[in-house]
Amino acid sequence: MKITVVGRQMSVRESLKTLVEKKLSKFDRFFDDEAEAIVKFGHVRDLERLEITISAGGTLFRCEEEESSYENALDECIESIERQIRKNKTRLAKKLREGAFKPMEAAPEAPAEVEEENTVIRTKVFRMKPMTPDEAILQMNLLGHDFFMFRDSVSEETCVVYRRRDGAYGLIVPEK
Repeated sequence: MKITVVGRQMSVRESLKTLVEKKLSKFDRFFDDEAEAIVKFGHVRDLERLEITISAGGTLFRCEEEESSYENALDECIESIERQIRKNKTRLAKKLREGAFKPMEAAPEAPAEVEEENTVIRTKVFRMKPMTPDEAILQMNLLGHDFFMFRDSVSEETCVVYRRRDGAYGLIVPEK
């Protein structure tokens, strides 16, 4: 697994980099060598913030923790990602082993501009790959989002899956 360590407004100690590599090596049994992990360190108020994003086979695993120390935050993130993998193990195992998807490339985020009260404060650009609604729901759950936009692999239309208040899922499809 390729690991990238980033420090936001700080330099990351070599001991932390070594610890991150050691802890993330635990996931080598799930991911091939082409998997990428981005680990971001930063400070929020009086807490240490750690964010881990793993991209493997077109599937994203993400965790963000704020703790009293980076070591504690790292342990929490590792446990969280491991829970995500265990929770979706049967679906993920099939996709990761077969290499059904090409790795997604993260697009750079555009800088946010704030002008008026009703303006967009953040723009996010990402590559949409064809997938089924079930795959989109899985990806939405892995990211911890309430909705997920994707390109339907059958109709090639841009669709949205979302989590309803009753716990079920909804699908928004454009009218033809």
